[in-house]
Amino acid sequence: MERMMSYEERMKRAEEVYQRRKNGGHISPDTTLQVTERKQFGLFKKLIIQVLVCACLYLVFFSIQNNSYLFSEAVVGQIKEVLSYDINMHQATEKVVEYINQVRNIQSLIPEAYQEKQPMQSDTTLCNQAQSLLQQWGEADQASSISQMEEDVHYIQETTSLIKPVEGTITSSFGSRNPTTPSVPKYHTGIDIANRMGTKIVAAMEGKVTQVSSNGDYGNHLRIQKDDIITLYAHCSKIYVKEGDEIKQGQEIAEIGNTGNVTGPHLHFEIRRNQELVNPEYLIQF
Repeated sequence: MERMMSYEERMKRAEEVYQRRKNGGHISPDTTLQVTERKQFGLFKKLIIQVLVCACLYLVFFSIQNNSYLFSEAVVGQIKEVLSYDINMHQATEKVVEYINQVRNIQSLIPEAYQEKQPMQSDTTLCNQAQSLLQQWGEADQASSISQMEEDVHYIQETTSLIKPVEGTITSSFGSRNPTTPSVPKYHTGIDIANRMGTKIVAAMEGKVTQVSSNGDYGNHLRIQKDDIITLYAHCSKIYVKEGDEIKQGQEIAEIGNTGNVTGPHLHFEIRRNQELVNPEYLIQF
């Protein structure tokens, strides 16, 4: 039985034995109070550890999301999908408050004669502070995301000329979506413009071809970069340019296809600034 006991239980038992011998077989109320305080500290310690673990996981996801050179587009897309899920702040708050209330329940274990006048006077304040902090985190994260998008859109409008890369029908817009095919990501990093196979695609902006590839879910795709702005053209059937080419706006660069992870012929078109995704419909009239 000794091996099945936790470290805290062993310490409690050892203290009880010591106090029993010291007091002639009776456990003093002070011992109960000390053990209870130790339990209280343990609960707070677990709470702090869980918060730190969550923060570390979020930092890992954020690093993967913003480092497309070390990770494939498929991995980055899945991470963006995970981070795009809305956080139910009400449920999260309830979980934290429920956990903290466990600390409050410990007060009932302390004999009344040995309770201080206000042994847990800060527990309600702590619950309120936790709830307020979670709400602030959610609001700050949402505001940061919106302000970053607005900043990028304004910057691109001021510095870069963009045109429609191809005529067609938009079949999937930027952002969260509910695809009927399991292989299609729920978070869309660009827009899909459908048209016939072989329809010519033109460069939405001038710049240098920094990538031509056929790997991953994008199928045949290329990137054109000007300063810190990148346009991406994916699922092409043919690509007319090669890496290092200097491209003029409106120049024919590829043809619509159905390569990679697709359900039909279309162009998947993305705009990025410093690897941050920007909704193309905020910048171009389709």
